[in-house]
Amino acid sequence: MYDLKIWFLLFIIYSFIGWVVEIIDTLIMNKKLVNRGFLIGPYCPIYGFGALFIIYFLSAYQDNPWLLFFMTILICSTLEYMTSYFMEKIFKARWWDYSHTKFNINGRICLDTMIPFGLCGCLIIYFVNPFILHCISYIPNIGQTILACILFMIYLLDNLISFNVILNFKKVATVATTIRKDSTEEISKRVRMVLANKSYFGKRLMKAFPNVQAILKNYNEKRKKKL
Repeated sequence: MYDLKIWFLLFIIYSFIGWVVEIIDTLIMNKKLVNRGFLIGPYCPIYGFGALFIIYFLSAYQDNPWLLFFMTILICSTLEYMTSYFMEKIFKARWWDYSHTKFNINGRICLDTMIPFGLCGCLIIYFVNPFILHCISYIPNIGQTILACILFMIYLLDNLISFNVILNFKKVATVATTIRKDSTEEISKRVRMVLANKSYFGKRLMKAFPNVQAILKNYNEKRKKKL
């Protein structure tokens, strides 16, 4: 459909829009501004990937709004669930938790987010994406290439720095599990305290995810399985 630079520009734009949405949501809920997301820059990649999946896989269904709505829910909910799962496995931490919300699946996704997913998918296909593409079309081809390259370098550097910070979180969480293996709350508190005192980026990460939970292995269950 588009060449690589257009796809990347769309990814960055939708990631930025997602970041703005998170900022507004946090401002409404907590009455304060927080730089959301685990990256330093003003973007949330999960929104960018979600938008690209919708555009790539669902553009063919724009003549059927209801099918588009439900397919968007399926794609975005799967993306959110898998992102939560793999981030937990890789970094030993759960970054969001819907366990307190009704109709949730393992605390990773819930009904409250599914319906907005469907509505956003329709907005993207019918209004937002055509408008964004129209705006991008005003930029000369060479300008699109230069802009995409600059943004890619910034995004790559951001990922390298941010993942280093998160890997430090993983190390802290691993050490913290030796404190009291039966107290997730205490371990999570210790992890947040250590990271908040380590660096500016560590503090930003804790502000973005104040309820982050260190994930512990249930040794008792493993012993029972072995027995």
